[in-house]
Amino acid sequence: MSEAVSLAELIAVDHLLTEEEKLVAETVRRFVRERYLPRAAELFAKEQFPTDLIPEMAEMGLLGASLKGYGCAGMSPTAYGLALEELEYGDSGLRSFASVQGSLAMFPIHKFGSEAQKERWLPGMAKGEIIGCFGLTEPDAGSDPGSMKTRAKKDGKDWVLNGTKMWITSSPVAKVAVVWAKTREDDPKSIRGFLVERGMKGFETPTVHGKMSLRASPTGEIVLSDVRVPEENMLPNVEGLRGPLSCLTQARFGISFGALGAARACFDSVLAYSKERIVFGKPIASKQLIQKKLSDMAIEIAKGKIMGVHFARLKEQRDLLPAQVSLCKKNNVGIALEIARTARSILAGNGILLEYPVIRHMLNLESVYTYEGTDEVHTLILGQSLTGVSAF
Repeated sequence: MSEAVSLAELIAVDHLLTEEEKLVAETVRRFVRERYLPRAAELFAKEQFPTDLIPEMAEMGLLGASLKGYGCAGMSPTAYGLALEELEYGDSGLRSFASVQGSLAMFPIHKFGSEAQKERWLPGMAKGEIIGCFGLTEPDAGSDPGSMKTRAKKDGKDWVLNGTKMWITSSPVAKVAVVWAKTREDDPKSIRGFLVERGMKGFETPTVHGKMSLRASPTGEIVLSDVRVPEENMLPNVEGLRGPLSCLTQARFGISFGALGAARACFDSVLAYSKERIVFGKPIASKQLIQKKLSDMAIEIAKGKIMGVHFARLKEQRDLLPAQVSLCKKNNVGIALEIARTARSILAGNGILLEYPVIRHMLNLESVYTYEGTDEVHTLILGQSLTGVSAF
């Protein structure tokens, strides 16, 4: 019997990483395996997010990790991606929390906010003392944010906001929400961002119950009923869809790494299982069909990881094109979901048990496949990029 090599040895990208990037990945990997995985199944089953781990995540620089200044870690895009990959090895909900805090709540303040807004919010958010959320998606305006119905009307020195946002990660626990609203009727160019604070009259964040996916992630609505927001809480340096879409591009980049973590967790689980599960007197790892499935999974993870590192390096040199981020997000989430489903089939009946991580990741990835741009939306973004013709 020949000596086996690990998936990491097979992919062999470590020599492309700096020592700091490898240290980030190793540190987050250890945190996830020691502090999260022993509780992962229970948290998923009980629909609970481990709020006690937020200070530890902040201490590692995982909140606003890619931002510079204001107490943020200023990680390279590659280090940031690797960190999210390790978080999602634990659970998509754990990675989603870090993604939303950094890319969707802190990023717009950092990029489009006033200096006063940055000083007020970012240090506390980096420490995990202030949780943020991102209010863009609406019940009738998911993939078409330009058709949002949320309105902001000027009244003296304040803006009055009315509307509803749906599927908002962290909204039930957030102290501040970055809410996007139109200031002129039916004009997407008038979209502005507002920092809506917990305690403002008319601001409510009911929790969404009954989810069968991302159960360990706090998800809710944002309900705005004549919420009076002072002028100084409006993000001054962006107008139109460019604001929220640039935030989504940031988040999608991280998700493309994160999904690989879920894929790896499924692969690791069934690789070990295949060596232990005896059928017809032999471990199923000796069966050709199983080896083909394992090989196919390894190939897709390898391609996704190489693509992720490549685009991260490009991001370090210049901003990635949105179409490049779509390519990576679409590919990596798609292959991760397929790997989860294949892993479930290898586990057979055991695959539906929370004792194994596969069904949890499979259910989570169904949401990751949809949020931050559905798979279909990313297909059309790529199609438009290649042809120059919009199919939206």
